[in-house]
Amino acid sequence: MTTTYLNDVDLPTVGALVQAVQEDPDKGQTTWKSEVTWGGAFRTTAQSRDLAPVAFDEPPGLGGTNTAPNPVEQLLGALGSCLVIGYAANASVAGIELKDLRIELEGDLDLQTFLGLGDGNAGFSSIGAKVHIEADAEDEAIQALHEKVIATSPVGHCLSRSVPLEVSLA
Repeated sequence: MTTTYLNDVDLPTVGALVQAVQEDPDKGQTTWKSEVTWGGAFRTTAQSRDLAPVAFDEPPGLGGTNTAPNPVEQLLGALGSCLVIGYAANASVAGIELKDLRIELEGDLDLQTFLGLGDGNAGFSSIGAKVHIEADAEDEAIQALHEKVIATSPVGHCLSRSVPLEVSLA
């Protein structure tokens, strides 16, 4: 059996997943997990599946030891990664060969609530992302790709919609 790849995406595997969920929508209902462990000071690691732990830390200006990105930087990275995956998958299905793909992200955050100096939003007040795509495709095809990715990004949807959150003591 020959596997077809475009942009290093295994198209038969992606196609089989789409077909399986089309035939049985319950197969599209998934649960994802991560366990985070404190490593002293502001260092933590997040463990997902059987993969190597991902490190988190804070920069020195926030009291950390600067050994890894902090949680909000990782959140920006998660959004950017989700978008890149969406562009790669959807470009491949559309037959668009990507030559370069990069996303610059930044978010504005006021530390007053986090530091206990006021009430309000401890999270980002806004997030911006600038997508750079180089591909042999018409501008209309790139625009359609962009619209589809924005409309289907799981992390984008989590950040742009209210998601119920329950944090409880065990």
